Amino acid sequence: MPSASTGHHLTPRFATLFVFFAIHHRRYFFVTCFALDTRRDTTFPSRTFAQSTLKAGVNKKDRFESAGLRTMSESSAHNEALTNDKPSLLLSNIHKISRNSSAPTPSSLRLILASASPRRREILDMMGLSDRYTVRPSPLDEKAFQTELMSGDGIEPKEYARILAEKKAGALCEQIVSRRQQQGGEDERVTTLVIGSDTIVDFEGHILEKPDDAKDAYDMLNRLSGHWHMVHTGVAVYAILGNEARRTRSSTSEEGDNHLRLMSSFTDTARVKFASLSEEDILSYIATKEPMDKAGSYGIQGIGGQLVENMEGDFFTVMGLPMHRLSRCLNGAIAELGF
Repeated sequence: MPSASTGHHLTPRFATLFVFFAIHHRRYFFVTCFALDTRRDTTFPSRTFAQSTLKAGVNKKDRFESAGLRTMSESSAHNEALTNDKPSLLLSNIHKISRNSSAPTPSSLRLILASASPRRREILDMMGLSDRYTVRPSPLDEKAFQTELMSGDGIEPKEYARILAEKKAGALCEQIVSRRQQQGGEDERVTTLVIGSDTIVDFEGHILEKPDDAKDAYDMLNRLSGHWHMVHTGVAVYAILGNEARRTRSSTSEEGDNHLRLMSSFTDTARVKFASLSEEDILSYIATKEPMDKAGSYGIQGIGGQLVENMEGDFFTVMGLPMHRLSRCLNGAIAELGF
């Protein structure tokens, strides 16, 4: 493009003709925009540039598609489809989950996190649920169940995480239902969603859970140093049906209890690459005590984020709850239950 001192200036008369011409010939859209951008520079492009732009403007749709954009007509159709589509995220239906301060009614929908993990609480808070859920750690004997799972025939790490999440949520649901049946009261009317979750580190097919001690943490971090590994977070959402829901819906669990319904369970996976760590790096990190309650002996959202060189997938999966998939899962459960 020529400089301001050598370029051809756009005269008012020519600009008027050019605009008229461009309006009636939309394929010259880009040239029109360039010529009218006179706020920064009144210079008109050289003839060579204009000619090449006009030739390139013959197929506007191809240019838009190659840039990942939509034409105006395509955008309108897309927006219309979005308008007619049902909400897919919890964001649209979060108001249907009752606030903790509200009195229970037959139309109430409660939410419980079956985990004491502060990371998972933080993720739910970030989703806008800070006053719409309560925390009740699962009564499951996790160590005993993990041993039982590992004694089976070659369970895949992804399945391990999902099954453990289901078992955590299911154990709490059974406890809640048992107490409701014994005590009765207004809680019998309320439908409750219970979230169970488990996160593990998968290094070359070997499951790395929370370390038993500092030596165990050192061994894990030393193995992960300089390598890629996978992080699997299993999620399960159960519904404890209130009286009204049980009367209007037929729902059974594996045990045939019509109080419970497994709404959804899945595993989300991310890949993480550790930097090459020195012995001093590892020992200094262990000295912070952060690794001791975390799968794989590190927390990506804390000091341990310094160990991570690269990652692929959902950051929140590594942190402990895949936010996007959980949002879709909860929204689907709300719709399926008719709230």
